[in-house]
Amino acid sequence: MMFTKMHGLGNNYILFDELDNSKNELDDKCYSELSRKLSDGNFGIGSDGIIRICPSNKADFKMRIFNEDGSEAKNCGNGLRCVAKFLYDHLYATTQQFTIETLGGVVGVEVDVNNDNQVEYVLVDMGEPKLLKGMIPMKGDPFGVAINESHIIEGKEFHLTCLSMGNPHAIHFVENVNDIPLEEIGPNLEQSPLFPERVNVGIVHVKSRQEMDYRVWERGSGITMACGTGACASVVAATLNEFLDRNEPIVVHLPGGDLTIQWDTHGHVWMRGTAHYICHGEIDRSLLSNIRRKII
Repeated sequence: MMFTKMHGLGNNYILFDELDNSKNELDDKCYSELSRKLSDGNFGIGSDGIIRICPSNKADFKMRIFNEDGSEAKNCGNGLRCVAKFLYDHLYATTQQFTIETLGGVVGVEVDVNNDNQVEYVLVDMGEPKLLKGMIPMKGDPFGVAINESHIIEGKEFHLTCLSMGNPHAIHFVENVNDIPLEEIGPNLEQSPLFPERVNVGIVHVKSRQEMDYRVWERGSGITMACGTGACASVVAATLNEFLDRNEPIVVHLPGGDLTIQWDTHGHVWMRGTAHYICHGEIDRSLLSNIRRKII
């Protein structure tokens, strides 16, 4: 079973090319366990999860994302850029604009290529943010919104702005993102009863009306180097709190690098950034056999 490992700003995934169904070596129900096994840095490859690249009935291609803990994610901005680069570089995508289906909906991508016709940057239309609590989902009035909303969680007060970018995000603004013990507050917020499907936790400092710092605790993966949907959510949240201006490109500094995010006047959020290969390889058949025996 062949794989490609890629990263977007240090947020790294193990990709499986399943566009040819004859390549599938595992039943559908085995992939959660496969993600848990491979994501382990001591007994596996080490990653933030796995991505399956599949045929789609709704878009040009489809991707399914499984987190480090085996849970399936609805969307992943860094994963989208990796998949877009893989599809174009491997000649599956024959134009520089195409669509990718996720559990969170269909997104459009556009790639910028170098002189060797290899992808350097990926621009992704992440769609419109969902602000209503019922759409995040978040407890409370399903038709209400959470903008700078105060909540006491594990004895600490947080002012949360919450939204979905295909997956749920809770954004908390601070003076210095590195002063916050994200390893402590991240799991408390992620698993708070406020969020029936758990939540990604973003810690944000707005440096100016053109740039911001962002750290993330990802649902199902913990602290990661970057989160594309979270960077988008942080710009939307900062705009709702009037820290930023609408329709302006914002540079978001993440531990793994920078993304440029723009929330346009038509309501769509655009993300521009890079993706890179790490390695290619083959999964040992004994590991696949062990997973089959355990699951089936």
